[in-house]
Amino acid sequence: MTIAGKPAAAGASQLAHMLDDAYTVTVLTGAGISTESGIPDFRSPGGIWSKFRIIDYSEFMADEAARLEDWKRRFCMEDQLGVVKPNIGHEIIARWVRSGHCQTVITQNIDGLHQLAGTPEKAIIEIHGNARHASCTKCGLGHTIAECRKSISKTGRAPVCRKCGGIVKSDVVMFGQKMPEEETANAFRAAESCDLFIAIGTSLVVHPAASLPIAARRAGARLVIINREPTDMDPFADLLIHDGIGETFRCLAA
Repeated sequence: MTIAGKPAAAGASQLAHMLDDAYTVTVLTGAGISTESGIPDFRSPGGIWSKFRIIDYSEFMADEAARLEDWKRRFCMEDQLGVVKPNIGHEIIARWVRSGHCQTVITQNIDGLHQLAGTPEKAIIEIHGNARHASCTKCGLGHTIAECRKSISKTGRAPVCRKCGGIVKSDVVMFGQKMPEEETANAFRAAESCDLFIAIGTSLVVHPAASLPIAARRAGARLVIINREPTDMDPFADLLIHDGIGETFRCLAA
């Protein structure tokens, strides 16, 4: 049965009761929660994706020029991420985790704002990776974005691993790249083992994330969706909040 989306105040009150009744909570976050921090819409006109062509994983691995072009986009993204801070949504989710109320935060975002808000790394599953780090595609050694930028500035070539000489790429899942198996499996385990699943700021159209609420619902969990716009998963929700994420969390904190 489809239920009407509630405004922030009424929805937050009901959500607070659902949180009190829950034993195991899993949260899924999408771009909507980070927009509240001022993260630019990378796909809008004038955004990063309109300034740089899309380079898929196979082209990145095969072509030096493609790697350099992709790194320019990564550095542009890093510059924009560097000036944003977590918002009240990130902070309250971190509080839920630290208090033991929420066991897992699954995020589609690559901005690292959950970590900056104080959510322990062990509680976070980044199913699309993290733009603030890079790794060797051969041996897995970690590299900082600053290190990669310095390497390109010095050599004019795409960065290679300081240990094995392999190709280094940012820890973001690229188009054409296989989804991380361990993170994806862990995300579905978290969805299927909770009794309350909260989807926040995600349109629920990109898979595998879009399948997580249904996996939780089928396993018996109650489902909450907080998103300004309707989603295809709304008919399966026990609570819909069609309002701003910041406003909803401010009502929760009041």
